[in-house]
Amino acid sequence: QVRLVESGGGSVQSGGSLRLSCAASGLTSSTKCMGWFRQAPGKEREGVAYVNRDGSTRNADSVKGRFTISQDNAKDTVHLEMNTLIPEDTAMYYCAAATTCYYSRGDIYAAGSIVWGQGTQVTVSS
Repeated sequence: QVRLVESGGGSVQSGGSLRLSCAASGLTSSTKCMGWFRQAPGKEREGVAYVNRDGSTRNADSVKGRFTISQDNAKDTVHLEMNTLIPEDTAMYYCAAATTCYYSRGDIYAAGSIVWGQGTQVTVSS
């Protein structure tokens, strides 16, 4: 059974940085990508970035140039380096392991069999 545990959230001022991590266990060959998604109060969940098992990555347009996703060599931990944070980045951030992840019209999506972590809160104050 796939299990994802996020860490690294917190509160920062605008312009600051945070690094999120997602430790995965139980991954199978059907997991082709891992990604980060976020949900602000009153808004729908949106994709932030994903990394395929081959190491290729893609960001949502809203975070391009500010956020970087990476995975460790063992491919069981995914990180999200967030720089130049703005108040609009405030949200609960969720890690996901999925059958497929893709980019479309500026946004990131996960599809197929998806497992979610419990989330970690990121708050950016102005």
